[in-house]
Amino acid sequence: MADAARVLQDALALDADERARIAHELISSLEPTEADAGKAWSEEVRRRIDEVEGGTAELLPWDVVRARLEAVSRR
Repeated sequence: MADAARVLQDALALDADERARIAHELISSLEPTEADAGKAWSEEVRRRIDEVEGGTAELLPWDVVRARLEAVSRR
């Protein structure tokens, strides 16, 4: 933890542009990679297809979906 405190102290001594660049890199390092995101989306799509084909998905009629979309767009 002392190392993290030292790094933070050193970083806070930098100018705003350098701190912003470091902050961006740190935040980016926490986000999933595109490959991870692509795999996760593929798994989600497969799960949803399985639910529809298995009859366990709650499907809504188009007029209900359209009404909900229109209500959201009026907000």
